Amino acid sequence: MKDFASADVTRMYREEYAQALNSLGRFNLAIFGKTGTGKSTLVNAIFGQDVAATGTGRPVTTGLDYYVHPNGILGVYDSRGFETGEAGDRILKALEDIVSASRGGDASEQIHAAWYTVRWSDRRFEEHQAAFVRRLHDLGLPVLFVLTQVPCNAQGQIHEEALEFARYIAGQGLPLAGEGRVFLTNAKADPFLGTVVFGLQELLDATFDTIPEVAVAALSAAQQLDWGRKRQTAKKIIAASASSALATGATPIPFSDAAILVPLQIAMIARLTAAYGTTLPSAQLASLVGSLMLSSGATTAGRWMVSSLLRVVPGGQPAAMVISGTVAASMTTAMGWAWVAVLEKYLVRGDLSDEDALKAVFVEEFRRRFKLTRGSGKEGSGKELPPGQ
Repeated sequence: MKDFASADVTRMYREEYAQALNSLGRFNLAIFGKTGTGKSTLVNAIFGQDVAATGTGRPVTTGLDYYVHPNGILGVYDSRGFETGEAGDRILKALEDIVSASRGGDASEQIHAAWYTVRWSDRRFEEHQAAFVRRLHDLGLPVLFVLTQVPCNAQGQIHEEALEFARYIAGQGLPLAGEGRVFLTNAKADPFLGTVVFGLQELLDATFDTIPEVAVAALSAAQQLDWGRKRQTAKKIIAASASSALATGATPIPFSDAAILVPLQIAMIARLTAAYGTTLPSAQLASLVGSLMLSSGATTAGRWMVSSLLRVVPGGQPAAMVISGTVAASMTTAMGWAWVAVLEKYLVRGDLSDEDALKAVFVEEFRRRFKLTRGSGKEGSGKELPPGQ
């Protein structure tokens, strides 16, 4: 039986995680609007953090910077509000060069969508702004028009003047993506004014509908708003891994040799982590994965599975039993959803401080899922349930 030391597990995880991130590529968003429209707040609300504050940035030209999210799956071209006169022309020229240079090249270098933002309270949309939007369209960029900081109360009532302003803009005949719709949003609630966050899901959905298929996986991973999309991706990853485990266990193997499944399961965990777009350093995550896979001082992943998890197998003596294809698939499915539970409850919030609590979440979810799949007669089905349900 293959013995895995912690260093083996962490090394495998880091390699698989880097490969998983690379396979996602990058979603590149260009966002424009005058200073004060709340571009950073909008990006933060949908992607979980201000990329300009946390990512790696470089100036493209006067008034335009390019920032890359720490995990590399999101890039944002951010204007500083200089969209008129010479500064606006320089921005458009830089974008033209970017679009031209990336056309036909690597998808991660292309701009996949543009958001043009206007603060509703400005209540003015001038010809130079309309001309800028048209130029963006002429460059081949799909433009979604976003009204920001729109007041909406808890009953869903939107300020009538904002609705009127949106109708005015929509009537200008601009070449807008999203079926020409103007998206009304508020990215930050204000308890004093009684306004709520709204409109973000509609903007995100329209962005998904607008971008090329090659950028969908990266956008799904980068966004931190729509957990349903992430779970659907997780379901596919887990189902594929369970199918591989099913094939591995086609020739029954002893439980004591369960470590044969470890590389497959580590690859699954790495792909799930990438799909959830966590920003935690890979070294921290690798350490946690190694700790989970080799917890309680066990010397091998196989023995850990037997001592910590597979005791839930009916029959009472797992060490004397064998893993069939269906058991291997069920175990892999349970492990995948157990890791999703950890991702959703802790990792996306950047909290790795309580390792014992993380282990408890993982083990509890594993046992529940394993019993569920073994008892349903649909082992390895990858059935989707939100963690804890």
